[in-house]
Amino acid sequence: MLTILGKNQSFCDGVSRRNFLKVGALGMGGMGLADLLRAESQSGIRNGHKAIIMIYLPGGPSHTDMYDIKENAPKEFRGDFSAISTKVPGVRICEHLPNVAANFDKFVALRTVVGQADDHSSFSCMTGRNKREQQPPGGWPSIGSTLSKLKGQGLYGTPPYVAVSGSSAGMPGFLGGANAAFSPSGRGRADMTLNGVTLDRLDDRKSLLSSFDTFRRDVDGSGKMTGIDAFNDQAFDVITSSKMLKALESSKEPTQSAKRYEAGKGRRLTDFLVARRLVEAGARFVTLNFGGWDSHSNNFRTLSNQLPELDRGVSAIVQDLHERGMEKDVTVVVWGEFGRTPRVNMNSGRDHWSRVMGALIAGGGMKTGQAIGETDRVGGEPASRPVHIAEVFATLYNNVGIDANKTTVQDLSGRPQHLVSHGYGPIRELI
Repeated sequence: MLTILGKNQSFCDGVSRRNFLKVGALGMGGMGLADLLRAESQSGIRNGHKAIIMIYLPGGPSHTDMYDIKENAPKEFRGDFSAISTKVPGVRICEHLPNVAANFDKFVALRTVVGQADDHSSFSCMTGRNKREQQPPGGWPSIGSTLSKLKGQGLYGTPPYVAVSGSSAGMPGFLGGANAAFSPSGRGRADMTLNGVTLDRLDDRKSLLSSFDTFRRDVDGSGKMTGIDAFNDQAFDVITSSKMLKALESSKEPTQSAKRYEAGKGRRLTDFLVARRLVEAGARFVTLNFGGWDSHSNNFRTLSNQLPELDRGVSAIVQDLHERGMEKDVTVVVWGEFGRTPRVNMNSGRDHWSRVMGALIAGGGMKTGQAIGETDRVGGEPASRPVHIAEVFATLYNNVGIDANKTTVQDLSGRPQHLVSHGYGPIRELI
């Protein structure tokens, strides 16, 4: 194991320690990078690069104030916002989403998503399941962890599952820490720099590691170490490659493209830009948190501040994917854990509402330019075409080349588990 020491850092326990990089243990749930590369090679999975970007809106955004405004409902249900026309005739969305509206031929509004629980957790959005239902030992894994398990390392050695921001990345569940999200915003990002170690010195240490490995094989005599050098070479290549680090350096984005992510007053929607750069650099699943949407009071003031930035960031990602020819390979999904109550409360807010919620999706080679499902007159229940959250997940898996009803992963007891519940398939209107 090669360790490269860096600068001192104090942790919450008050003990000063050094940052370090271990080749073969790059902070991804305890599984070595070389181990991940070896697993990918042994699996024989070398598919073309497909990816998913999930923009998670923690707190639960109000579906009736975004993609499903009830223009003809009484004021206490309709709220303060007006609807505007989109590029798709007959589809109208919130006035604070003008960029999405202007490019709606590239989007799909899901207005009747069901199957989630009234629970402040990213669990449903990350697994496609209801947290209140019984789980297998270890718990259900997130879609990012499942893609990590099934697809292995991303292109160019990029970690397959990356959480750009926030603490709502799904857990690996029974798939284990080897398939947990890699967070470049934490200490892991420092691990990707060499902290003053030159490539010549790194090469010397690489040779030393190889010598130790040879010695260990001679001593052990079991043959288990045979062939490990090739995977350690790949691990070194990842660490010395600039692909991942360059993707995180959003300041290097060309000016014309970067302007799309400007939110006014000198602010840039950096996490949105980084998410797009990461899938371009080879990540398979990237998630980011945006804003706080738990609007029990001042719902309309909150959304008036947040919707324009969400509109800017989401439309920028989707436009970028189209210009780069990636719209068939990368799926974007935008949602929170549940919707909000149809009736505005006495504090000008909306409370939790898990009976129905909205979502916005794009890319993935889907039939875009449509709104799916209708809620009732006040937006409280699906009136037609309820879309189960498992259908959304079956669609996401389909878009990356996985049949969710035929593919299984083993839980801790060795029992095969399907990727979605109840046998749901992809959303038929999109495929």
